[in-house]
Amino acid sequence: MRMRSYQVCQCGSPLQRSEGEAPTPQGTQVLLKVLAAGVCHSDLHIWDGYYEIGGGKQLNLVDRGIKLPLTMGHENVGEVIAVGPEATGVKVGDIRLANPWIGCGECAACRRNEENLCVKPRFLGVFSQGGYSTHLVVPHARHLFDIGSLSPQQAAPLACSGVTAYAALKKVQATLATDPVVVIGAGGVGMMGIALARMMGAQQVIAVDIDPLKREAALKAGATLAIDGGASDAVALIQQATGGGSVATLDFVGSGPTVDLAIAAAIKGGSVVVVGLYGGAITLPTPYLPMRALTLRGSYVGSHSELAELLALVNQQGLPAVPISTRPLDEVSTALADLRAGRVIGRVVLAG
Repeated sequence: MRMRSYQVCQCGSPLQRSEGEAPTPQGTQVLLKVLAAGVCHSDLHIWDGYYEIGGGKQLNLVDRGIKLPLTMGHENVGEVIAVGPEATGVKVGDIRLANPWIGCGECAACRRNEENLCVKPRFLGVFSQGGYSTHLVVPHARHLFDIGSLSPQQAAPLACSGVTAYAALKKVQATLATDPVVVIGAGGVGMMGIALARMMGAQQVIAVDIDPLKREAALKAGATLAIDGGASDAVALIQQATGGGSVATLDFVGSGPTVDLAIAAAIKGGSVVVVGLYGGAITLPTPYLPMRALTLRGSYVGSHSELAELLALVNQQGLPAVPISTRPLDEVSTALADLRAGRVIGRVVLAG
């Protein structure tokens, strides 16, 4: 059985096509034929090999344990085509969503069922081989989820875009029904955040983006108002729209300027949740935190249980209103280039 993959062999260089025999699953492993693989903005950072952390400094990802060559792709749905001799819970022919946020199983985070915060992660498409390939090995069937009536292309983005937005929204869930939630960034994850916020009970969702096309798409996804984040009076516009300042802001960009905007527009006692990994740095006077009773926190993808909750929500209420376009696997480099250039509205999913 032949396998075709597209790999990062050198950070910053074009992806390389690799062909060989598909692996034979061992122990509890499960082999999937990849049916759909979402293209995520974080793959651009992995491909580049670093995150910008401000002041001209970079966080080198190879130093953090990412090993090359690497097949990226962490939003994957596949068909089970082989199982290891110790694998249980799935059978050949099953269609499953793979939870990519796999931990060591032993650290404190893993023991409290937060493998996404593992200190020795084995994330698919990041620290182990991912789904920009015809085949994918998953270490254990417990990482596989039934997608029900969803198509593989519909389900794949839920493994990262969906659960990342859902986990971030849970951190401000107590205010969703009573106060407007501000979503900065209407890219693939931000758009998912807008749609899921409405599904989770938000009455008002204010989208903030510098791109007029993405602001228009955000309104179609469920935003009640869209604001130009590049406007000189963006802070005043957000404060006006929220009745004096934002109680809850989710920043799906995560750049220095967007976090600064979120903090400036927050009301006393407000919360700012940073989700995006664009990069940069902020300078925050420390008295702001106690004097404004400000909560500034991060949110990193989501846990196994949060992915299960998200799938249950989608099965109950339907798919989030996020545009999904499909391209062949062989167009992965073009898809990534379009994502980098800001030409993607919603999510691109590779198939076949």
